[in-house]
Amino acid sequence: MKQLDVIAAILLIVGGLNWGLVGLANFDLVAAITGAGRFGEKNALGALIYTLVGLAAVYQLAAWKAIQRRWHAV
Repeated sequence: MKQLDVIAAILLIVGGLNWGLVGLANFDLVAAITGAGRFGEKNALGALIYTLVGLAAVYQLAAWKAIQRRWHAV
């Protein structure tokens, strides 16, 4: 389960960086990386990334206490 925790954290970092760049520079990193084009445009790969980031957030929210126990039990 720790691997899933790490993957979810990485996806949330990607999402956070993307939103930070949107807010500060009006730049959509996911659109740029996936070749979707300008800000706000998306393709299938971009939609997949946004979906995975959203699922990672839901996972982190639902499993918050269990994740804390796993990482503090070491």
